[in-house]
Amino acid sequence: MHPYLPHLLSDIAAACRKEVPEEEVRPQTMEEHFKEVDCWIAGEEPPHTFGYYCGLEVENFPQAEQLTKDEMIIIRKAFEQMMFTWNQGIDLPETLPVAFAYKMIVDSLNMKTNIANSGCMTFDFCSGYATDCVFNEYCRCLEIWNETNDEYSEMDYDIINSCDVDPAFLHVDPPGKRAIIERAK
Repeated sequence: MHPYLPHLLSDIAAACRKEVPEEEVRPQTMEEHFKEVDCWIAGEEPPHTFGYYCGLEVENFPQAEQLTKDEMIIIRKAFEQMMFTWNQGIDLPETLPVAFAYKMIVDSLNMKTNIANSGCMTFDFCSGYATDCVFNEYCRCLEIWNETNDEYSEMDYDIINSCDVDPAFLHVDPPGKRAIIERAK
């Protein structure tokens, strides 16, 4: 066992939220509601990182290479339990390698978030656009993405072949998958 592990687990346990502050319950005006919605739609960044709230810092966690697979799993479980006390969660593919998942939970400390007093906020890294996904081949959307692209690529090529298309307007993304007609630059 890594000699630092008991201390780290103690720090993670100490980072748990002790009590949820009671929210002031007052009717929200229409203006306040629309301002809140506008901020959310505009994607305004929250003011603080998750580490700011829980008090943990990335520097306090050993690199994945210094830990065994079992140690990373123990840390991840303790970390996710601590996150839950802050009404936070992290959505990672089940097939993600242990070291990759460990790095993602630790990196969540540097991510800006709001702390909800009811409900739950989740760190979700997948945009649904599998070709640019941070999870690469472990992305849950990849299988659906490939099936959809295979289905449409045959149809796209049939449409393009039946049209008089200047090759300068043809772009294939990713190669061999989807044909997209776009203006030449």
